[in-house]
Amino acid sequence: MKKIQILAATAATVFTASTVVSTTTQVASAASKKTVTVGVVGDSDRQLWEYVVKDAKKKYGITIKLKEFTDYVQPNKAVADGSLDLNSFQTLNYFKTQNPEYKNKLATIGKTYITPIKLYSKTLTSLKDIKKGATIAIPNDASNEKRALDLLVSAKLIKYDTSKKTPTAKDITKNKKNLKIKEVESAQAAAALKSVDAAVVNTNYALDAKLTDKETLFTEPVNKKAAGYINYIVALKKDKNKKIYKQVVKAYQTDKTKKHIKALYGTAEKAAWDIKLK
Repeated sequence: MKKIQILAATAATVFTASTVVSTTTQVASAASKKTVTVGVVGDSDRQLWEYVVKDAKKKYGITIKLKEFTDYVQPNKAVADGSLDLNSFQTLNYFKTQNPEYKNKLATIGKTYITPIKLYSKTLTSLKDIKKGATIAIPNDASNEKRALDLLVSAKLIKYDTSKKTPTAKDITKNKKNLKIKEVESAQAAAALKSVDAAVVNTNYALDAKLTDKETLFTEPVNKKAAGYINYIVALKKDKNKKIYKQVVKAYQTDKTKKHIKALYGTAEKAAWDIKLK
């Protein structure tokens, strides 16, 4: 009789233990399904997303984990290989140049903001101060280089062959001041200001480098031509309609986020999900 009792007790213990393990596994699995990892570039983007993290948790019960990158290549690569759920750092134009590199596996799922890029200088105070033979640094990746060249065209410093889909400094056709265009990695453009006369710097890097309006020589016009420079949240194409991802976008696209953008960046960035470009 004692043997039967012992066996029954042992079985009950095993059942209870297995039930606990099973329940714990289910809870952990459920929690992981409500966790989304988002890749951002630079400290300025991370600061804004920290507010979104709180709102997503409060409204949708989603835990957003942020992963900060220092360049524009790795975030798309990480989403493409499945090691990252979403990223939020790139303009539509940049996305279009990069997606083919990943067999068009990526998709945009929501607008974030638009940031007019600027021409900065540590030594000059206006465009008129740019002398003949001056050196100007610009980003060297396809999308941002075109944008930088367009900025220099708007500033009436150069002209280039617009038939080129991915123009470079070699495609400049008119350069009255014989400017020397130095192509550098986007992340290095702000640092290049120490050794060049001026540089076109992407806004997130300009914010990280604490560049100010006083150091601005020219600002990119925001109009219909700037539509390709709106930033987006990106996911794998096969996952673009996931409910949890749509909720992350909704958590981002709020009036509260607009206020945070203004508080953090002033006029450097503007919410773009309901913007009207004229």
